[in-house]
Amino acid sequence: MARSRKRRSARPDTEDSLDRLLASWKRTEVRRGSEWTVQPVSAAQAVKEYICPGCGGSVAPGLAHLVIWRADGVLGDAADLAARRHWHTHCWRIA
Repeated sequence: MARSRKRRSARPDTEDSLDRLLASWKRTEVRRGSEWTVQPVSAAQAVKEYICPGCGGSVAPGLAHLVIWRADGVLGDAADLAARRHWHTHCWRIA
């Protein structure tokens, strides 16, 4: 009796890998004379509701958006990260 073996795919699911890569891309932007760290959150990763500081509206679960925090704060990285906020992508673009 021959045993069947499950073969692992030599290549991971390309679409899944791309989603994870794009979702984790952080970038630095300068706005109003300050540096900000901007990290996209994909719709699949958005599981909680937040209030957008740009418009005061709800950032609903399942909605792709941005997480923004100071990149050049004087209180240090931990304080900057604790003060991060979730923005609608549109609201951040026009801020």
